[in-house]
Amino acid sequence: MEELASRLLEELNVKTAFTIPVLGGIEVAESVTVSWIVMAVLILGAVFLTRNLRVQNPGKRQLAAEFIVSWLDGFTGEMLGEHGKQYSSYVSTVLLYIGLANVIGVFGLKPPTKDMNVTIALSVMSILLIEAAGIRQKGTGGWLKSFAQPIAIVAPINILEIVIRPLSLCMRLFGNVLGAFVIMELIKYVLPVGLPAVFSLYFDLFDGLIQAYVFVFLTSLFIAEAVE
Repeated sequence: MEELASRLLEELNVKTAFTIPVLGGIEVAESVTVSWIVMAVLILGAVFLTRNLRVQNPGKRQLAAEFIVSWLDGFTGEMLGEHGKQYSSYVSTVLLYIGLANVIGVFGLKPPTKDMNVTIALSVMSILLIEAAGIRQKGTGGWLKSFAQPIAIVAPINILEIVIRPLSLCMRLFGNVLGAFVIMELIKYVLPVGLPAVFSLYFDLFDGLIQAYVFVFLTSLFIAEAVE
């Protein structure tokens, strides 16, 4: 168990990938570096699929791009509701980022979502969008009045939700990703041969994609509530 605790502390430790001497020796964390890699893969993939777009006789790459965009719009649009569909692009981007970030461990890189700073940043961005969507839909006055609904006495609880929601999103994503690591280490401790490889495939792929879906689903649910 001491070895497990040591591995867990090592996993929680945010390592420095490199420093930038030109900017006064700024340290760049490993999670930031891997996030850059994830973003680069997504950008390059988008550029590759959207080159030479045509109105007539589209090529296979364009058809693939149109299928992906249509599927993402339909998938996220259904969760966002009629009034929240305009935020589908942001939600789809977050889904792709978290999904790829969670499964990148298959390629030997440490998922950036194991760094709480990353999950906090994602949660803060989501909650800012949620509240901005509410203000845009209802106006500043209507948004402020919504805190007193259904009755004024619940206003403190509704205001507290602004803090609770990003905390919930952050801890759920971070906790589930880290929990998968703990379970994997326990499986390796009990049965070091054979079975860990199967579970590693599950946690690195399927569980990572499920966590991406859960984060996006909750974000979409909150946006849908904000623009009702």
